[in-house]
Amino acid sequence: MSAELRFPSPFEVETPPGAEGWQEMYPKHMLFSEERRESEEARLWFYNGMHFPEPMTPFDVITAESFYVAIGEMSARFFCIPPAMGIDFRVLNGYVYINSIPVLDPQKVQERAELFQRRAGHYYANWERIYEGWRERVKQEIETLRAISFPELPDVEPDELVFAERGVGTSMSVLEGYNRVIESLFRLAQIHSEVVMIGFAAYLTFYDFCKKAFPEISDQQITGMIGAIDVSMLRPDEEFKALARRAVELGIADKFADGRGWQEVFAELRQSEAGQEWLREWDERSDPWFYVNSGGGLQHHFRAWVDDPSPIFGALIDYIRRVERGETLERDIEAQRQERDRITAEYRELLRTDEDRKAFDELIGLVRKVYYTIEDHRFFADHWYMSTFWNKLRELGQLFVRHGFFREVDDLFYLHWTEVSQALTDLLLSWSVGSEALGPRYWPSVVERRKAILAELRKFNPPPALGVVPETIADPAIVMLWGITPDRLRAWLTPAEGEGNILRGFPASSGTVEGPARVISSVNELETVQEGEILVCPVTEPSWAPIFTKVRGTVTDIGGVMSHAAIVTREYGIPAVLGTGVATKRIRTSQRIRVDGDQGIVTILD
Repeated sequence: MSAELRFPSPFEVETPPGAEGWQEMYPKHMLFSEERRESEEARLWFYNGMHFPEPMTPFDVITAESFYVAIGEMSARFFCIPPAMGIDFRVLNGYVYINSIPVLDPQKVQERAELFQRRAGHYYANWERIYEGWRERVKQEIETLRAISFPELPDVEPDELVFAERGVGTSMSVLEGYNRVIESLFRLAQIHSEVVMIGFAAYLTFYDFCKKAFPEISDQQITGMIGAIDVSMLRPDEEFKALARRAVELGIADKFADGRGWQEVFAELRQSEAGQEWLREWDERSDPWFYVNSGGGLQHHFRAWVDDPSPIFGALIDYIRRVERGETLERDIEAQRQERDRITAEYRELLRTDEDRKAFDELIGLVRKVYYTIEDHRFFADHWYMSTFWNKLRELGQLFVRHGFFREVDDLFYLHWTEVSQALTDLLLSWSVGSEALGPRYWPSVVERRKAILAELRKFNPPPALGVVPETIADPAIVMLWGITPDRLRAWLTPAEGEGNILRGFPASSGTVEGPARVISSVNELETVQEGEILVCPVTEPSWAPIFTKVRGTVTDIGGVMSHAAIVTREYGIPAVLGTGVATKRIRTSQRIRVDGDQGIVTILD
C-alpha cells in the first residue's frame, strides 16, 4: 500500500489543551500503547461515531468492553464467520476507535467456512423460532434488572433479616445487586450479538449472489427487494402519531403550542379531564415503547423518552399540527411492498436456470427475515434494555449520594465500573464498622476533574480514521453497518480533482432532491430541524424517526447498507447518501445541496 494512503498514526494525535491526563479515566489496555505500537500503527482504526458519538465517560466504556467481547466471540468462536475474527477497540482522547481482525490463512478460512455453514445454517433454518426466543431472553434480562434493588444501609439490621437465618446482611444485597447489573450487561451483549452477526453475513451472501447473477444491478435495487418492513424500532414513532391524533380528538391540541416544553404542557394537561385522559394514554404507551433513548443506547446521558422526551417533543407538536390540517401520518407500506415485489419479480425473470431461481428464492426469503431482525432487535437490546440498565445504575448512584461519595446521581458514570466496585467496598466497609470512608473526601474532586477533561474532549474533532488503509476489509459487519471499504477510505483521503463541491458516499436510499441543509452534531439540535430541509449529521439514531417525516433527504458521515439511517430512509422513502466521511465538516446549515441517492453523490450548490 502506498505510504500516502494512510491516516494519521494514533501516536501523532495530540491531546487537546485542558484535557491532559485523560488517559487515567480508562484501563490501560484500552489505550494505544508503546508496548504495542508496531502492531497498532500497522492496522486501520476508524472512529465509531455511529455507536459512540461523544467522548466516553469512564463508566460508559463498559458498553464497548461488553459488546466487543460478545461480537468477537460470536464471530470468531461461536459461529466462526470465515473471514473475520471480530472487532478490537481503543480509546483516544475519549473517542472509541475500532479495528476489524481478519482471518488471513486461506486454509483457516476454509475450515471456518465449513463450521459456519453448519452452525449458521441451523439458525437460518429456524430463524423465526430462534428470534422469538431471543426476544424473550432480552425481556427476561430487563425483568432481572428491574428486580434488583439497592436498599439503604440501616443503623441496625432489622429483626426479620436476622431471624430469616440466612446469615447475610444488607451489604450483600447491595454488592450482589451491583454485580448482577454488570453481569446482566455482559450477558445481554452476548444475546444481542447472537442474531446480529450472522444477520449481516446472510445479507452479504444475498448481495454477492445478486452482483454475480446481475452484473449491472445497483445497490439500491438489491435493497429494494428486501424493504417494506414493520419493525419494533419504528413502533415508538407510530405511538407518537397515535397520541397526536388523540390530542386532536380530545380537543386539547391547542395546549401543544409551538415552542412549549413537555413539562409545561403536561402540567397544564393535568388540570382538565381530557388532559388527564391523554396523559393516561401516554403512560400506557410509554412502557415499553418510550424506552427508546435519544442516542444509540450505549452512553448514559442519552435519556429515554419515558424519562425526558425533550429532544423529540417538537415532533409530537408537528404531528398534531399535521393532523389538524387533515394530513395523513401513515407510511404507505403497501405501496412499498408492491414496488419491492415488482423489482424482485423482474430480476427473478432474468435468471436462466431452475437451480438459480431456487437459490434466489431461498436467499430472498432468508434475507427478508434477517433484514427485519437487524432493525427490530435494536429496540429490545439497544433501547429498552439499555435505558433500564442506566436507570438501575442511577438507583445505586442515589445510595452513593446519600453517603456523600457523589454530589449528583450521575456522578457515578465518571468512574469506571471497576472503580465503582472499589468505591462500593469502601462504602460497605466504613458503614459496617462505623469508620470514616475515603470516598467522600476523594471521589468528588476526581469527578469534577474528569468532567472538566471531558468538556474539553467534546471540543475535539476526532479524525475519521487512523493508520494504514488495508487492501481488503473482510468483516461483513464493517461493510454492511459502517459502510467502510478500502475504496471509501481512499475517497476520504484523496478527493478527485475539480470536485471541491462534491462529496461521495454510499447510495443508501434512491431519489434526488435539492434543498437547504440543516447540519446538526447532537440530538440536542433536533428541534432546530425545519420542514423541507436536508438533514446532515454524523449519524442518525432510531429515536429520530419522527424527524424523517419533516426532512427531504439525509446525508451522514458514517453508515452502510444495514445501518439504521439506511433502513429508515428507505422505509420513509427519503433520498440518502451515507458514509461521506466529511459531510458535517464540509457543509454549512442553510447551504443549498443536492442529494443523489442513486449515485451516492452530494453536491454543494452554493
